[in-house]
Amino acid sequence: MIIALVIIVIFFQIITGGTLLKPLNITNLILQNSYILVLAVGMVLVIITGHIDLSVGSIAAFVGAISAIMMIDMQLNPIITIIACLLLGAVVGAWQGFWVAYVGIPAFIVTLAGMLLFRGLTLVVMQGQSIAPYPEAFQKISTGFLPDPFKGDGIHVLSIIIGVIISLVLVGLEFRNRKNQIKYQFNSLPIGLFYAKIIGILAVVNIFTFVLASYRGIPNILVILFILIAFYTFVMKKTIVGRHIYAVGGNLKAASLSGVKTKRVTFGVFVNMGVLAALSGLIFAARLNAATPRAGNLFELDAIAAVFIGGASAYGGVGTVIGAVVGGLVMGVMNNGMSIKGLGIDWQQAIKGLVLLVAVAFDIINKKKS
Repeated sequence: MIIALVIIVIFFQIITGGTLLKPLNITNLILQNSYILVLAVGMVLVIITGHIDLSVGSIAAFVGAISAIMMIDMQLNPIITIIACLLLGAVVGAWQGFWVAYVGIPAFIVTLAGMLLFRGLTLVVMQGQSIAPYPEAFQKISTGFLPDPFKGDGIHVLSIIIGVIISLVLVGLEFRNRKNQIKYQFNSLPIGLFYAKIIGILAVVNIFTFVLASYRGIPNILVILFILIAFYTFVMKKTIVGRHIYAVGGNLKAASLSGVKTKRVTFGVFVNMGVLAALSGLIFAARLNAATPRAGNLFELDAIAAVFIGGASAYGGVGTVIGAVVGGLVMGVMNNGMSIKGLGIDWQQAIKGLVLLVAVAFDIINKKKS
């Protein structure tokens, strides 16, 4: 999918006359898709366990509405409001996780009910009216940028330094992984391809941060996304919890017989999804600078599409956080490129539907072959 993403980027860069990769547009691309990428990180865990969550868009809208009432109407501190809203998301996730994990109602039904319930509650608490504006400090979550203490002339020096550090860390991890592969006699890339990969990592990371530095630097939301991606990738690859999530989705009965607390794992995954849906709602509200009754519309479909396009299996047990993010970027680049070319929302939806269908069909065909 990374190769597919590169091809899609090159394609739209050509047909848009170079507009796609301009610094301003790259920054807008990140800001416009941040809340979907947050949802995709949570959704991939749900889908790996063999479930699905149709309510995340409505939860995001509901939490956004509550945040507006607390911050704008009640004049509460933004930090207190954010913590309260994330806890509210956890409670909502626990509510749905209880019915799925302990009562045994299919997640499709529970979250479909949740989608209707929390959309209705959003309309009730907002009384059909938008609430705005948010405090400036809260808006910076989604629209702010890292300050540059070096005060570069036309270039954000801190962003370039961060890019160099991140690229060196990634290269160090690649060398360590290769050393371990050789030590334990695992298959490893030929030395030529390995160094080509190293050069590619250095080039991509530093060019990307240089492009951001050419505008206003690294957005605050990109820092949040980086932390989320790094944390959940670590959890899924390096922890017992991550292994249990894969086990539940791979074979529920075998996982249960192996001592995995399958109900607890399923419950936890939905609690986590509720928290990330709440975070997505806060990010969207901060970007829009308003809470609206129609917020979160079709967010769940974009998140699910991102996960499947990113390589997750419709049968559960397969998928990665990085893959879900790449899938989200594929959708984001397509949306952005088609918008630049003036393609209507009707055609955009049709093309996204076809891409999703092809991605899932590809997974099913591969399953049958194996």
